[in-house]
Amino acid sequence: MGSLKHSLIFIVVFAVFAHCQEVESDTVTVEEDIGKSRDGSRTDDEVVSREEEAIKLDGLSVAQMKELQEKAEKHTFQAEVDRMMKLIINSLYKNKEIFLRELISNASDALDKIRFLSLTDNSALKDMPELSIRIKADKDNHVLHVTDTGIGMTKEDLIKNLGTIAKSGTSEFLKKMGEASSPQETSDLIGQFGVGFYSSFLVADKVVVTSKHNNDEQYIWESDASTFSVVLDPRGNTLNRGTTVSLHLKEEAHEYLEAHRIKDLIKKYSQFINFPIYLWESKLETVDEPDDVAEEPKSEEVEDEDGKVEDESEPKKKKVEKTIWDWVLTNESKPIWTKKPSEVQESDYFEFYRSFTKDSESPLAYSHFTAEGEVTFNSILYIPRTSPVDMFQNYGKKYEFIKMFVRRVFITDNFEDMVPKYLSFLRGVVDSDDLPLNVSRETLQQHKLLKVIKKKLVRKALDMIKKLNEEDYKTFWKEYSTNMKLGTMEDPSNRTRLAKLLRFYSSNSATEFTSLAEYVERMKEKQEHIYFIAGTSRLEVERSPFVERLLKKGYEVLYLVEAVDEYCIQSLPEFEGKKFQNAAKEGLKLDESEKAKEKREELVKEFEPMMNWLKDEALKDKIEKVVITERLTTSPCALVASSFGWSGNMERIMKSQAYQKANDANNQFYANQKKTLEINPYHPLIKELRRRVDESMQDETTKDLAVVLFETATLRSGYSVADSAEFAGRIERMLRLSLKVPLDEQIEEVEDLEDAEDLEEKDEDVEDEDDKSSENIKDEHEAHRAEDEL
Repeated sequence: MGSLKHSLIFIVVFAVFAHCQEVESDTVTVEEDIGKSRDGSRTDDEVVSREEEAIKLDGLSVAQMKELQEKAEKHTFQAEVDRMMKLIINSLYKNKEIFLRELISNASDALDKIRFLSLTDNSALKDMPELSIRIKADKDNHVLHVTDTGIGMTKEDLIKNLGTIAKSGTSEFLKKMGEASSPQETSDLIGQFGVGFYSSFLVADKVVVTSKHNNDEQYIWESDASTFSVVLDPRGNTLNRGTTVSLHLKEEAHEYLEAHRIKDLIKKYSQFINFPIYLWESKLETVDEPDDVAEEPKSEEVEDEDGKVEDESEPKKKKVEKTIWDWVLTNESKPIWTKKPSEVQESDYFEFYRSFTKDSESPLAYSHFTAEGEVTFNSILYIPRTSPVDMFQNYGKKYEFIKMFVRRVFITDNFEDMVPKYLSFLRGVVDSDDLPLNVSRETLQQHKLLKVIKKKLVRKALDMIKKLNEEDYKTFWKEYSTNMKLGTMEDPSNRTRLAKLLRFYSSNSATEFTSLAEYVERMKEKQEHIYFIAGTSRLEVERSPFVERLLKKGYEVLYLVEAVDEYCIQSLPEFEGKKFQNAAKEGLKLDESEKAKEKREELVKEFEPMMNWLKDEALKDKIEKVVITERLTTSPCALVASSFGWSGNMERIMKSQAYQKANDANNQFYANQKKTLEINPYHPLIKELRRRVDESMQDETTKDLAVVLFETATLRSGYSVADSAEFAGRIERMLRLSLKVPLDEQIEEVEDLEDAEDLEEKDEDVEDEDDKSSENIKDEHEAHRAEDEL
């Protein structure tokens, strides 16, 4: 805080001093009392003295602050090492399993260092020519050993590099080698921060490091994360050269002693390390062993078919399964992206693709490239032949398809926005030496470089798609057409490139797709727009009233039959200078000749009374206006949306979205926009309607005819009728009139058969009761008569 105050004071002093110098340059004659301050500007010391007196901060002047700083004792920050270690160990890394990645990376660095030294020192590899990494699990003692034959460490190195937090031996080595080696030669070194080694304490209570350097004896470094010790190895030189890191694992980390778990970690993080990684592993083998239980066979000589004598005195053997221990190579896969494309066979690309995607099919296409500039990286991108089944159910979620490596060490496949959502189907790898990682090497720091990588990946991916041959592109379009259309909406910077990849059905062909470029090539000489119509199926759009005149005049029309198509086209302002025109919206101009204009003006005058009646009376509050059509030939009328309104297809899509709020203001605005009614003045129904309007505008049948024409136009234009019950009733009235059925004729009442059956059953019951009662009366009479006779 004191330092901040001191800085602020000096800033103010400097500003005042600068101001005084400016005032001195414009000296004028003034009164003496004012001139005193101006005269003071002539000497810096006087200015500073005066400002020091004027400016106080917490009761201290600048001079007092200076004096205090000169007399103050200087101290450095103190830290409790054991607490600092706990913070580093438990907070730096997200996953415990990365400890093996860090140890293997350190071992790789050590091997690279001795390899560099051997280029100028022939004796560097004398004691141990092999360059390798070996991993051995001691299950009995719960110890995991990682051994390399790298440069090793002297006693001083062990104390300095392992005993000092964030001390990177690799960084110092790079400084020393910087003058002697080119950057390309040293770029393989991975370690930067000197903290990767401490990730061992994520899984281990105690870590023992045994190391042998060419210039020193073999030493043992041991630590429990709070203290460490270094001692001369009493066993002598057992390594010849290199380092062994022995992890005494915690109980919860015993899983890392299992061979399959170690293999999984090597394959995930370190399978592309330059040096071979061996694992001490057991396997069962069947071998022949003498059968000690069987009796000793007697020596007999037997003649075979050729008369030769054979000795049958050999002992009998049995098949026995034995456990064999041996070093097994675990990183056979090679980083083919580090090679030149000319050095890699197509079969190698396919094999590599299958190895990390587990896809049984070969990829549709691949691109192997090296990008240079702000960031340099190597990459291989693949397009799977089949799209993921749940691609759009999980659209926008993270996919583990692009794997990020830094110097061939796997970092993560969980980057956000490594590729845009519409390219989430891409598989591949990206490997860079330039990416600035954070200390844990699990995330990237500088977002700017990520943007550069993303930009170049997208460009390369689109170029790869563009270069597909015709047959492969048909396969690609079948699987990924929706992705490309979504891309035009989501990726404005690549919209022009994506537009060239789009394909649609059109009136030019009954079965084949067409590109926008092909459409433009076939355009008429004076055609200014690319015409399209959207609907639920090809049959629907072909029969749409909006394309009648277009097709008759020979214009090609794009048929948009997928839900995303209209969104896609709306996001494209133009293509090669040609704007898009929705045939279902206003703005369609097909004939702008003077003769055509004169003819339209005559028709407008002729139909003006009817058009005004429709707008102001018959269809009041239902339409915006009535105009003479340019697009209809066989239909009587159609409902046309404004340039910024919803077409019938778009309205259907928006209403079908379950997540849309019913009272959403934006949707309500578009849904309630009035449309334009275009009438075909040459159609018989329109002519008849005009005649009826001229005779009697108040006739109910005439009004019904106008409303029915409007509602049928609504349906034919792709919109829904507001009141279907009223529409049905109006159609019934029109049918009565056309069939000459009186409007007031009532429906014939039909007796309810169920009720009739109930009445019949009741009558039968009554008759049965009457019969029974009559029989009872007859019986009583006979009984009385018998009594009388007696």
